[in-house]
Amino acid sequence: MSAGVGERLVDGYTLVVFDLDGVIYLIDRPIPGAVEAVARLHAEGRSVAYATNNASRRSSEVADLLTGMGVPARPEEVLTSAAASAELLRDRLPAGASVLVVGAEALRAELRAVGLNPVTQADEKPAAVVQGYGPQVGWAELAEASIAVRAGAIWIATNTDRTLPSGRGPLPGNGSLVAVLRTALERDPDVVVGKPEPALFETAARRSGGGRSLVVGDRLDTDIEGARRAGLDSLLVLTGVSGVPDLLAAEPQRRPTYVARDLAGLFDPAAAVRVPGPADAGGWSVTDRDGTLELAGAGRELDALAALCAVAWSAPVPALPKIRPVGPDATGAVESFGLTAAA
Repeated sequence: MSAGVGERLVDGYTLVVFDLDGVIYLIDRPIPGAVEAVARLHAEGRSVAYATNNASRRSSEVADLLTGMGVPARPEEVLTSAAASAELLRDRLPAGASVLVVGAEALRAELRAVGLNPVTQADEKPAAVVQGYGPQVGWAELAEASIAVRAGAIWIATNTDRTLPSGRGPLPGNGSLVAVLRTALERDPDVVVGKPEPALFETAARRSGGGRSLVVGDRLDTDIEGARRAGLDSLLVLTGVSGVPDLLAAEPQRRPTYVARDLAGLFDPAAAVRVPGPADAGGWSVTDRDGTLELAGAGRELDALAALCAVAWSAPVPALPKIRPVGPDATGAVESFGLTAAA
């Protein structure tokens, strides 16, 4: 028996909510197959939304970026942590209140759009500090934010992604910059708005009209955990940050419903798998031998992955196990997932 999805994954859901960086595009280029996948969803009349922790672009700018890549998108389909942070502060602060911004111009624009006054200096007595990713963020901005928070300003972080995907590997994200202030202030932000907090996904799900929503992401610590907090199913695609080693070592709150190598898994039952699967299925068997997982057999590689998840996730403490493949097919599967074979 295979651990695959059995039918087209997309047919079980009313709305598909995509993360962007690492799922639809990588920095400024579409990921192979992504344009075609979204076009197919549109052609079938399916609802889509985009939820991103990136606070350096407004919803309209993200929609324009997607459309320029060949993915037609409307601003109302895009949910950003910048817009959500501005709305949260609008609800907490008086109209016209000053907010010190650490981040990109998009974050300032979102604050202006809800009637707040973005500032750059702690001497301007801001009622809040909002911190989002910006490629030009430096020490001077962080220092002003530190002074403002110590003086009593609310501290809002748009998100805490430690890294951003790039063609040269992971780069420091907003979470790394938040960590600078966390170290200096010796405390956490008052509120974190973006994933893994569930707000973006909950907002998207409300738009589905009561149908089922599927979250598609590339990060276990934001997309998948956020989906689980929102009570939604999730698909991890292996085109971005989190890989199979991360998956096998994932804590329970970061384990997806399904895994696929890319967005083809939405439409091809053979290209996605439900995890965990049986430890002995699809032509594979996984046996725990004193902490080393022995993979034997032959079959669809995703079924081998589902079997490995079943045994790895049964361990009392999540950790990346040693994997020992038995036979050429098992060796090929282990190598294809970026795993190191145990001696």
